[in-house]
Amino acid sequence: INNYNPVHFDINFENSKFFVIKCSNKDAIRRSIRHSLWSSTLYGGQRLDKAFKEVTQNGGKLFLFFSPNGSGKFCGISQMTSSVDYTTPVLFLAEVKWKGQFSVEWIYVKDVPNDQLRHIRLNNNKNKPVTNSRDTQEIPYAEGLQVFKIIQQYPYLGCVFDE
Repeated sequence: INNYNPVHFDINFENSKFFVIKCSNKDAIRRSIRHSLWSSTLYGGQRLDKAFKEVTQNGGKLFLFFSPNGSGKFCGISQMTSSVDYTTPVLFLAEVKWKGQFSVEWIYVKDVPNDQLRHIRLNNNKNKPVTNSRDTQEIPYAEGLQVFKIIQQYPYLGCVFDE
């Protein structure tokens, strides 16, 4: 955990995109942190791959906000660092429905309760709170910055490895 959770994360967010990642398996998140990889459903992977290629062409970054289903919290932020590779078998996860894998670089690994983020509503998702997002839901730019800053500034009180 010492390599994560920088107090200052200086980055130019211009042309960046933000997505929520939902998963039912906290162990998958722990494996992602250990292996610097993630995978998604075919549809989710295609959505993320398209966005990754767009932001890369425009000098931006693609950030992923992880929230395990039913956990009542977000547990970290990673940056997608490669396109989706559909040829390599996804061996680091037991989720057989997931197709293709891509590299991620974890920035924040800490638990942030949903009540810290619930006030952020998404106009591209029927004005629902960001905490009610589905897997690979894109977060509009302004709201994505808000989520990033809240997770960044929230004190470290535990993480997915503590469970």
